[in-house]
Amino acid sequence: MFWDSTYILVIIGAVLCLLAQSGVTTTYARYSRVQSRNHMTGAQAAQRILQANGIYDVRIEHVSGNLTDHYDPKNRVLRLSDSVYGSTSVAAIGVAAHECGHALQHHRGYLPLQFRTMLYPVANIGSQLCWPLILAGIMFSYTFVEIGIFMFCAVVLFQIITLPVEFNASSRALRILGDSGMLYEDEVKSTRKVLRAAALTYVASVASAVLQLLRLLLLFGNRRDND
Repeated sequence: MFWDSTYILVIIGAVLCLLAQSGVTTTYARYSRVQSRNHMTGAQAAQRILQANGIYDVRIEHVSGNLTDHYDPKNRVLRLSDSVYGSTSVAAIGVAAHECGHALQHHRGYLPLQFRTMLYPVANIGSQLCWPLILAGIMFSYTFVEIGIFMFCAVVLFQIITLPVEFNASSRALRILGDSGMLYEDEVKSTRKVLRAAALTYVASVASAVLQLLRLLLLFGNRRDND
């Protein structure tokens, strides 16, 4: 199963993810050295965006790590990482605004975000059980393989629906930063490059997951045909 011609699909997916991650790391590092002329920190920018849009029930918290920023819709918490929370760079403000974009999606009932939130428990279970089930199917019954592949499909679907959610959050962030005057035009252009690089990591993840699913279908589709 693991060492055959279809393994090239896994390698391609891994290379795409590595290139995308390298791109976002390099781009963020570059623009994290460019200080915004308004001298606001990421946390201050996030607070201003939320309040300007009538969102007063979302807490802003500091979370450890680098680019571990995320919005938690269940607890209504916007968490900003070490490299964003207290930084005054255009990169930090862009990332903070992006996470605010998710809070705005939640506040306004953005359907793709609602669907992703509902799908998350299924995708989470699927990511944990799909491979054990496939391995069990190899040893015992093909039925387990089919269930495992079905659960992996939920993981792929979750990653696909994540794309419009992330793209929309970035679009909201850039529009807010420009229209509000929080960043100057040239600073918004720099921020756009950071968010575009971040978006490519999601595209790469989707491509990797789809290639992995294709590999499973090729492998076990052939086995079913041979049985």
